[in-house]
Amino acid sequence: MPPQDSPRARRAAADDPGVSDGVPEATSAALHADEQPPLGEVPVPRDDNSEIAAYTRDLTKVYGSGDAEVVALDHVDVDFVKARFTAVMGPSGSGKSTLMHCVAGLDAPTSGEVVIGDTNIATLKDSRLTELRRDRIGFVFQSFNLIPTLTALENIELPMAIAGRKPDPEWLDHVIDIVGLRSRLKHKPSQLSGGQQQRVACARALVGKPDIIFADEPTGNLDSAASAEILGFLASSVTDLGQTIVMVTHDPTAAAYANRALFLADGRIVADMDDPDRDKVLARMVELSSPVDASAPGASTQAAGPSTVQG
Repeated sequence: MPPQDSPRARRAAADDPGVSDGVPEATSAALHADEQPPLGEVPVPRDDNSEIAAYTRDLTKVYGSGDAEVVALDHVDVDFVKARFTAVMGPSGSGKSTLMHCVAGLDAPTSGEVVIGDTNIATLKDSRLTELRRDRIGFVFQSFNLIPTLTALENIELPMAIAGRKPDPEWLDHVIDIVGLRSRLKHKPSQLSGGQQQRVACARALVGKPDIIFADEPTGNLDSAASAEILGFLASSVTDLGQTIVMVTHDPTAAAYANRALFLADGRIVADMDDPDRDKVLARMVELSSPVDASAPGASTQAAGPSTVQG
């Protein structure tokens, strides 16, 4: 297993070892935290010297029409900078999963741009989009999505096998050692614990050296110990391997492993937090769950210009 002694991992572990616990006494202290800007402000300027792994411009996603119309994403501008770990958060129905699905090419936007590297995926035909997802994007899902009849190694190699390619042997060995699966490569998913299955999924996402990895509630089906292992691994893959990761999560402890936390509400970006910790994230989530007076100063839902999310 990779070392989990980074400052971010230590901070998250100290905050709370239970990743899916309810709101603790820290809520009271968090509500009085004054480090974050008022709700609705997105004060992070774009760093023109940073390399962008993916970005959106004027991204809109609408479901239904007429009286049944639901605006899931409302003209979202955001940059994801290479070699950073971003947690995407928000209340249920805020648009966080829709944002990830659109940027990852799993759902088509209604309008706007979605760019991976230098490719606008919103304009790609289905066949090209499938190739891009396979070759340039990694996925880690809450339900693992492993093939039960294949071994751990075969599951890791599966996307590249489908593409007719073989992984770099040295890189494959390196990834296997990083996730600590050397002794489990011949085991099938039913013979692995939940944490081990998710490590297989992480290795599968990494082995193709993708431009960006999207993780959708990757610890949602794991206990607190296994969750800490997976989150520590994801953080290490950013710091040690230069990987870019975007993780959708509802959990403040999980978000504390990230470099930044991006908050959505009503389909818009309402806050962008640098170096999050559990209490600051919890305070922001409580604030998002409270009514906001639209006429109050700072109550606008998205500042002008793109939010540059370094992760």
